[in-house]
Formats: sequence, structure tokens, C-alpha cells
Amino acid sequence: MQEQVIRRIEAEGLGIETKRRSGAAACLWVALLLAILAFLVIYPVLTLLLGALTDTNPVVDGLSLKHLSIANFLSVLANPNVAEALSNTLIVCGGGTVIAVAIGLLFSWIVVRTNTPFKGFIAATSILPLFAPPLVAGVAWSILGSPKTGLINTVFKWAGLDWHVDLYSMSGLIFVFGIYYAPYVYMFTASALRNMDPSLEEAAEISGASAVATLFSVTFPLIMPAIVSGMLLSFIVMLGIYGVPAVLGAPANINVLTTYIFKLTNWSPPLYNTAAAVAIVLMLVTGLLVYLQQRVLSGKSFTTVAGKAFRPRSLDLGTWRWLTFGLGLLYLVVVVVLPMLALTVAAFRKFMFIRDVASLFDTRQYSLMHFNSIFDNPLTLKSIYNAVEVGIITAIAGGALAFAIGYTIHRTRVPGRRSLDLISTLPVAIPGLVVGVAYLWAWIGVPGGLYGTIWILALAFIARFMPDTVKSLSTSFLQIHRELEEAAWVCGRGTLGTIATVVLPLARPGVIASMTLLFVLAIRELGSSLFLYTSDTMVMSVLLLDYYEGGNIGKTAAFSLVQTVLLGLLIGGANWLSRGASQGTVAQRIK
Repeated sequence: MQEQVIRRIEAEGLGIETKRRSGAAACLWVALLLAILAFLVIYPVLTLLLGALTDTNPVVDGLSLKHLSIANFLSVLANPNVAEALSNTLIVCGGGTVIAVAIGLLFSWIVVRTNTPFKGFIAATSILPLFAPPLVAGVAWSILGSPKTGLINTVFKWAGLDWHVDLYSMSGLIFVFGIYYAPYVYMFTASALRNMDPSLEEAAEISGASAVATLFSVTFPLIMPAIVSGMLLSFIVMLGIYGVPAVLGAPANINVLTTYIFKLTNWSPPLYNTAAAVAIVLMLVTGLLVYLQQRVLSGKSFTTVAGKAFRPRSLDLGTWRWLTFGLGLLYLVVVVVLPMLALTVAAFRKFMFIRDVASLFDTRQYSLMHFNSIFDNPLTLKSIYNAVEVGIITAIAGGALAFAIGYTIHRTRVPGRRSLDLISTLPVAIPGLVVGVAYLWAWIGVPGGLYGTIWILALAFIARFMPDTVKSLSTSFLQIHRELEEAAWVCGRGTLGTIATVVLPLARPGVIASMTLLFVLAIRELGSSLFLYTSDTMVMSVLLLDYYEGGNIGKTAAFSLVQTVLLGLLIGGANWLSRGASQGTVAQRIK
């Protein structure tokens, strides 16, 4: 009896010791992840703030705490150029958001709530603009909507129409922003409409409300959280875009905050401190909008999903369904067909001077000279290689880090996971251009550091897109029931064994999709790259901007097509891999 008591006490002591060690290991794990996030996010932001508070040159003096003051902020706030850039930014992004909400809401309603034919085709069309790099979109629409040589104006003149299009204007920027960022609104609202109980609309119609009245008095108000979320996200994304304003705004001398920041670093001598102060202003505006996105509708009830099952209702539009289908085709033509035609014409045409429509079909004016020229440039292949290398590093390292963070947040109860969640979400409020400026300040003055290497680009991209990757993986983690992990633990598997044999196989499609997302975003990212590249680390997006600023539209269009085709092949390959990854079972892995 005494021996049994002793054994029980020893077993309890061993269990306590095991739990203590396990808890210590968990704390060390969270501390490691927090240290990595601090290195990727907190340190660059603090150096950016330091740069805004000093008057030292980071290239010459490195990081310095001398002469701390708010003089740069006072100078920025009193500068009429900054006020004009901020005003232009709010007008362009606000106008673009209105168009994006109208288009995204319309197409989500068409796809989810009507009997429009070929709804799958319209749904796919609605998200296509997400894959177009902003700079490529800007170049394409400059070819189409240039006030002097634009293809649209050429067609109007040939048709005898006294119409004139000028996209080098505020309205041009608003139009292009609106049509290319509508998919953000579509994704939010389409999901909300699918989850909304149609009986609520049926009750309104029984009460005598017309279909239109029901739409505006019941349907849209009930999905208001999704509408506001999509609207604010579209606005936030537009705030950080450099490519479209650089192409369409610069000819008309329309500065927004992103283009103004880039100009500050390109002046001689570069105004790094002023650029840091303006970047902080842009980050604060973005952060305020992110906060509003979380809080604007808090406390209100918009519950639309009940316990009983339901099938989303399709409204019979009759012959009007062909009108809604036509709207889908029109959107496809505007955001895909016309820009691709413009890029193709400019890429293969020897000279962009077009007298009339007939000369567009003169085969003697077309050749491969621009493609030969860009591939004769050694920087072209080097930029493609660098972009792919950075993309692979970003996808693997960023995907692994996001998996570790996502698993810790959603599959454990260790202390500190809420801090992980908060810090990993912070880059949502930091536009890509600001990330670039922050990393510039963080590393340009550090001798023997990362500046001028491929790694600084990869780290900036990982930090920039961390929220997107973690959020993408979160869905996969939340779909896995805890009893599957518990079963593995009962069978004697440890934490790492359970992750390898249960969690990772089940989450593999989501992991591959997230890593592919990182790869694609890294290849097309321009804002973060502008301040971090050198002649040896130039990537595709920067070389494309270089071609455009060199004034050769033919080379710019040719390289835009190369980048677009490469992205298309990568996305298609990723979809194939994702489908293949979904095959197989957990049982096979456990064996």
C-alpha cells in the first residue's frame, strides 16, 4: 500500500514536471514568433518614426537619436503640396470606392440572387482584375485613354463621333481605380448574400413590397457589414497603390501621397526625413480606416443565418436576365479585353503613331522589335530571375511563418497568442510604399546589413503580406475539428507528429493556396520594391516602371505582356497543384 502511494506521488510529480516543461516550451515558442514579428514589423516602423523625428541622413549618418524634434511633421502639415496630395488621394480613392461598391454589389446580387445565365462565368469575370498588376493596368489604360494618341479617341474620330476621352485626369484615375478594385466589394457581399436567409425577403414581398423596395430596404441593409467592410478595404488598398497614379496622374501633374513620397526620395539630395513623415501620415490615415472597419458597425445586430437550413433564392428576371448577362460581358470587355488588346497593339506595333483605324490593321506596322529589344537587355532576364527568386523565398519562408502563427493562434491556448494575432495583423494598416520606406530607414544605414540584397525584398514582402497569408490559412485551421488532433494524441503522437500527420495534410490545399498567393503578390509588388532594389536586385515590376519612365511605350507594353503571361501561367499551375494536393487522406499519412 505504501509503495502504491509512493508511485502515485512520483507519477503526479512527473506529470507536473512534464506540464511545467511543456508550458516553458510553449512560452519560448511564442517568444520566438514575437521576436520574428518584431524584427519584420515593429523594428522597421520604429526606425521610420525615428527618421521622421530627426534631420539626419540615414545613408551618411546611419540611425541616430540626435536632434529629435517634430519639425518634419510641422513642415509636412504646413506644406501646401502635402495638403494637395492628401486631398487628391482622398478624392481619387473616395470616388474609386463609390464605383467599386456599385460594381461589386451589382455583380454579387446578379451571381447569388438572380437566374442570370452563365453565372459561374460572371463570377470568374468579377475577380479577374485582382490578378492584374496596378502598373500594367495603368499602362494599358494610358494607351487606351491618352488624350492625343489613345486608341479610344482614334476610334471615336474614325466613327465621326465628337467625343473625347482623357484618362490623364482625376476622373480617369477614379474610373480605373473603381473598375479594378470592385472585386474586393464583390467577395465580401457575395459571401454575405449566400449566407442570408431568403425568408426575410419573402416576408417583405408578402407585405406588399416590390422587388426593388425589398432589395434596398431588406437585402442591402442586412448585408451592410459586408458592404462597409468591402468598401473600406477597397479604399485602404487604393491608398497604397503607386502604379496607377504614377502612370495616369503624373502627365496631368496630379500627385497623391504615394507618388509624392517617391518624389521626395528621388530629389537631389533625397529628402528621406520628409518622406518618412509623409509616410507616417499615410499610415495613420490607413490605420484609422482599418479601425473604422472593425468598429463602425459594432453593437448592431445583422444576424441573417438561423439554425434551420435554407437555400439561397434566385430571383426570376425573365427576359431581363440577358441584360444582366450583358453587363457581365461588358465588365469583362472593359477590364480584360480592351486593356489586353491595347497592350498587344502597342507591344507589336513599331510606332504608336496611329493616323486612323485602318492603320491598326496594316500588318507592315507590326513586328517583334520591342520583344527583341527587351530580351536583348540583360536586365530583363535578370529581373525575371530576381522576381522568381524573391517570390520563392517569400512563399516558402512567409508561408512557413504564417502557418506557425496561424496554428499557434487558432489551435493552441498558449499565453501570448493574442499578441501574435495583433502584431501579425498590423501590416494591414501599412501601405506597401510605406513598408518600403520603413525598410529603407531600417537597413540603409546599417553597415554590412541586408540593404541591396534579395533578402531585404523578401523580408519586406513577407511583412507586407503577412495579414493576407495568416487570414487565408485561418480558414483551413478553423475547418479542422479538434477531435482529430485529440485522436492522434491518444495514439501517442506528439505535437509535431500531430501537425505532420493530421493538421498539415488536411490544411495542405489552404497552405499551397496561401503560398501561391504570396508568390504572386511578391512578383507583382511594386510599392515596397521602389526603395529597396539595386541594379543587381531589380525585379520585374521595377524594370517595367523604368521602361515606362524611359518613354518607350512599345517596350513597356511588351514587358507588361511578358509579366501578365508569366502570372497567368503561375496562377494556372498553382490551381492544378492545389487540386492535386486535396487528394489523399489523413489515414494514409498516419500509417
